[in-house]
Amino acid sequence: MFFKKIFYYLNPANLFHRDPDADVSLRMMHGVNKISLVMFVLCLVVMVVRWLAR
Repeated sequence: MFFKKIFYYLNPANLFHRDPDADVSLRMMHGVNKISLVMFVLCLVVMVVRWLAR
């Protein structure tokens, strides 16, 4: 379930999808979650690249 949600967030087709039933605060929360998840994955990639470059 956890990985299913992560793959849903990382899917480019769902990145700008808006739920018509969601209010503004819920949409903002999902937007912040998506941004933080993308930043986390980017940081992991940078850390792995730096580790492999040693």
